[in-house]
Amino acid sequence: MRDEQFGFRPRHSTSLQLACLIERITRNFDEKLLTGAVILDVIKAFGTVWIDGLLYKLTLLNFPSYIVHTISWHLRGRTFEASFQTGTSSRCGMRAGLLQNGLISPVLFSLYITNYHPRTTSS
Repeated sequence: MRDEQFGFRPRHSTSLQLACLIERITRNFDEKLLTGAVILDVIKAFGTVWIDGLLYKLTLLNFPSYIVHTISWHLRGRTFEASFQTGTSSRCGMRAGLLQNGLISPVLFSLYITNYHPRTTSS
């Protein structure tokens, strides 16, 4: 992975990435060069990933069934509850969302949002 890749890596904080970007913009400005940047903040988007849809897509992409089952086990066993002051709701199963600090979450998110449709061949 290139050193410029900051997402989800130890010792690669957002603040450090911004400092590097500002340094590069300043250097390019001094050298009269143009600088362009695209910054995407997708951290909240991880919570919108439809788990069944992701698993279906992994199947379409011909992932081995043991990998799909392992990912399914990892994602489907999660619950949540809401608390406010002294009250707490009952636990509910999660039908969407990836762990925001999960090691494989960026890969799963990329696969989920990629618009790839395998071609089918007719016999």
